[in-house]
Amino acid sequence: MHNVNANGAAIPALGLGTWTLKGDHCAEMVSHALSVGYRHVDTAAAYDNETAVGSGLRASGLARSDIFVTTKVWWTDLAPADLMRSAESSLKRLGLDQVDLLLIHWPNPKIPLEGSIKALNAAKSTGLARHIGVSNFPTALLSQAIALSDAPLVANQVEYHPYLDQTKVRRACRDAGMAMVSYCPLSRGGLLFAERAVTEAAARHSKTPGQIVLRWHVQQDGVVAIPRTNRLERLAENFAIFDFALSDAEMAAISALSKANIRICDYDFSPQWDAA
Repeated sequence: MHNVNANGAAIPALGLGTWTLKGDHCAEMVSHALSVGYRHVDTAAAYDNETAVGSGLRASGLARSDIFVTTKVWWTDLAPADLMRSAESSLKRLGLDQVDLLLIHWPNPKIPLEGSIKALNAAKSTGLARHIGVSNFPTALLSQAIALSDAPLVANQVEYHPYLDQTKVRRACRDAGMAMVSYCPLSRGGLLFAERAVTEAAARHSKTPGQIVLRWHVQQDGVVAIPRTNRLERLAENFAIFDFALSDAEMAAISALSKANIRICDYDFSPQWDAA
């Protein structure tokens, strides 16, 4: 398994996103993903599935030290006491002593960032989390967070796929030694999987369009992808991306699709995004 090294964290380059997965189905997806080779599972307090994720981790039979587990603190819980309480509750639900990575899920302009970052550092220093980071932080906010943090931030998890240019965020992450973790890495499939840049590469490498797009992610320096799927049979397919490489021309053709500038996850509480 290929790891991305980020400020002392070794983050497996492909992880299982669990947003919308619930109950026994979620637990089964987690344990099956681990059986086909995944070593990285991503959840969040807001997903309301941490108990199921924990069941899946235990059902896998793998040693705890073999799995990289990420969870997140929701944007309404970023006051210092709330953040610590959220982290402790997440661990209880997951059935873990600590997570490998604890993220601020979304920034909150109404709660001073300094206090949130201090609390995030406290979660690390008290052992609730091995590493800390942020999610959905545009570059200006990211540089503030980095400046406020005593411990190095290891990741910024953002929406990223070929239809969305994240060059600025990716560069900022690399300059800071951080990983950029792509959520919605397949842009919900559909249109993207029919793009010539994708279908032609798929034909050339005898791979599926989804495998081509995931390969495009992990082939970029410092990028980790966490695709979500509802289907057990898709897990092995998504994981089978480490036995081939895209050419520079194929990478460039897929990257050129970013001119579409499609953002899927944009809410009334979203920050001011970087201009493309």
